[in-house]
Amino acid sequence: MSTIQNSIDVIIKQGMLPLYFNADENKSISVLRTLYNIGIRAVEYTSRGPEALSNFKKMVEVRNAEMPEMLLGIGTIKNLVQAETYYLTGADFFISPGFVPEVASFLIPKDVLYAPGCMTPTEIIAAENAGVKFIKLFPGNILGSDFMSGIKDIFPGLIFMPTGGVDTTRQSIETWFNAGVSAVGMGSKLISKEVMQFDAYETIEKETKRLLDLITTIRG
Repeated sequence: MSTIQNSIDVIIKQGMLPLYFNADENKSISVLRTLYNIGIRAVEYTSRGPEALSNFKKMVEVRNAEMPEMLLGIGTIKNLVQAETYYLTGADFFISPGFVPEVASFLIPKDVLYAPGCMTPTEIIAAENAGVKFIKLFPGNILGSDFMSGIKDIFPGLIFMPTGGVDTTRQSIETWFNAGVSAVGMGSKLISKEVMQFDAYETIEKETKRLLDLITTIRG
């Protein structure tokens, strides 16, 4: 099995992709441990601050030592330099807020999953023609599940995941899955700044477990 397909399979199996960033290295690692302990095997760490790279390097070290089954991806990749840097750091998969052709050309031949953010059929077609298999619908709150319902038959070979605005309620998640997505990206609605600020890792654990169970129920 290809590395790209394995990464896709792991994300689809858990049905959700937790994503977060924290400037504090220790908090970033603690969240990662919490997610791993509850059964999460793929996490997106977003490159949204000057501390992101050094934090990610340390997270890869800890992952390698303690969490052998964890896929650690990097998000908010907007250019080739970022992609090259995090590739050398050991990122398992890459996610962008938009489609960056140079990043696709760099990663896909290396058998590394690249999931660009798209919000129009034109962008999705461009990504598909570049060899992309996994599309992040972004921002999900603007597009809505009706968008997914409207395009799914046009792109039968692609995997879709909305990010941005996906609520932790059954109604929100079930609506997206019914529309045809294979997973949902869960950011601040799951791992909020407040939860990390107060080290409320038991809250992350409880909510993540609830969401995993909910997705299992929705899928039947």
